Amino acid sequence: MELEKRLRKVVLAVLLVILGGLAGYMAIEGWPFLDALYMTVITLSTVGFREVRTLSPAGMVFTMALIVVGVGGVLYTFSTLAEYLIAGQLRGALERRQMNARIAKLENHYILCGFGRVGQQVALEWAREGLPFVVIDNNPESLQRCASCGYLYLEGDAANDELLKAAGIHRARGLVTAVDSDADNVYVTLSARGLCPDLWIVARANLEGAEPKLLRAGANRVLSPYSIGGRRMASLVRRPAVVDFLDVVMHSDQLEMWLEETTLQEASPLAGSTIGTSNVRQVTGATILAVRRSDGSLISNPSAETQLQPGDKLIAIGTTSQLKALAQMARVTRL
Repeated sequence: MELEKRLRKVVLAVLLVILGGLAGYMAIEGWPFLDALYMTVITLSTVGFREVRTLSPAGMVFTMALIVVGVGGVLYTFSTLAEYLIAGQLRGALERRQMNARIAKLENHYILCGFGRVGQQVALEWAREGLPFVVIDNNPESLQRCASCGYLYLEGDAANDELLKAAGIHRARGLVTAVDSDADNVYVTLSARGLCPDLWIVARANLEGAEPKLLRAGANRVLSPYSIGGRRMASLVRRPAVVDFLDVVMHSDQLEMWLEETTLQEASPLAGSTIGTSNVRQVTGATILAVRRSDGSLISNPSAETQLQPGDKLIAIGTTSQLKALAQMARVTRL
């Protein structure tokens, strides 16, 4: 930035003046290093202390020149430094206000509590899919990484009710708590569930015993990065082609195929029809792989005779345009 460049230049100029004064007194008066440095500093700072030693006429002329050149430079340096600090504070306050305004406008978004190693991967996936979200963390280094990635964030304890409200929890579509501590994840889950009884909450568990506690606290799903990693490694050994295919479908840009779920609304023309009579595949191009009923039961690989009911979650595979067409048939405004 221009102000930073100017500050570096004036600081360098002052250092050069100090070195010049030091060299001048040592050369003209023959003073030792410490006496020459002391005389240079008190001259530039204009504190009014007496000279270390009696100056010769040449030393007096040099001192006057040092005052004319150096004092102005020192004053200019301090004024530039003050301007830099004030401008930085104002810039930070302005950026914070702008970010808060953007967060206040979020609708149907996601909240990520914790921006550690797991949280960063969650944010990366959401950003790749273009989903709106806001991060809550109290670690300055994590927040700095958020800022460098361009993510919206709030600083503080994610279990704080007021902070969750500021993150728009009442307008949010879902929340992931991925804090490193299981106890903190329980507190965040309790706070979020207390504020929003219908919010979809996914919690991270580090220890096996934390899962039932997180479920009792209100989490809809509890995942352990270690158990997931272990199952994935086992699957890679047994079914590498299947895992590679799922990676391409779910996490890669190599193939424009996605797995998505769509909730069937009462007003949908699909409600009450069967998969066969609805002609979903012919109309949208998307393929329904499974149907989860509102009671939680799952029908995998549904037949053409499977009847679709309001509240069903249709798990389908297709391109982005095909899945959007299915969402429109299900009377959903967005995926």
